[in-house]
Amino acid sequence: MQRALLLLGLAACGSSGGTDAPDAPTTPDAAIVDGALPDAPSGFGVLSGMCGGVLDAMDVTDAAPQLVRSTLTFARAFVDPADRALLTPGGVRLIETPNAGGSSQMSEVFAFEQLARCEQAALLKTETEIVYDTQGKITDLEIELAGHKVGVSVTRAVAFPFGSTYSLSAAMELVQRKLTDIQASTANVSAADRWEKQILAVLAWDDAAADTFAQAWTMTEASVKADTIIVITSTAGEDLFIYDE
Repeated sequence: MQRALLLLGLAACGSSGGTDAPDAPTTPDAAIVDGALPDAPSGFGVLSGMCGGVLDAMDVTDAAPQLVRSTLTFARAFVDPADRALLTPGGVRLIETPNAGGSSQMSEVFAFEQLARCEQAALLKTETEIVYDTQGKITDLEIELAGHKVGVSVTRAVAFPFGSTYSLSAAMELVQRKLTDIQASTANVSAADRWEKQILAVLAWDDAAADTFAQAWTMTEASVKADTIIVITSTAGEDLFIYDE
């Protein structure tokens, strides 16, 4: 699988692996990639690449936009509620709490799982718990990361029918819309819940879709990117449950 960390640019590194990696409780072999920390600890699915300690307090408070990439491989589909014990406490809370509507619960759960397992993020508030001063665009969850409040908006990079090529034009439209929504929700959030930064967490159908989304991000105007961190996680293996909600 290919995994890359991009800071105001694209610097790619790759690793290969099959889709038969076991789910919890097995922990993937630790691997140092381009000086990064070992892979994430076990959970449902195997997180690989430069996962762990990639984002710190400086990243959360810095005004520069950033892009981070990871890969999450599933040996089998997630079965709810039988597999809830394999999630982090925050993941369990998200799956047990109704969201504001739509069909994105699994993507929100596993976007959080990536941040919790890779960056030790803790869930502060779910989508329906965040308070806004003005009605409008909302974000999906609020986390604590490196001691700071961070909003997280979740989306999926996938084309229909499944397996179709994810186009650059579709990626550009989604990047523009989601980043604009992030700026709106940041402007509207209450003082009590105000975050210092937002993360756009993207679950991508495959590495090609992830590459296309990353390309669209690099082509986006700086004023739209603002200071957002984008975390793109390519999924692999038995991952259809993420996208067929």
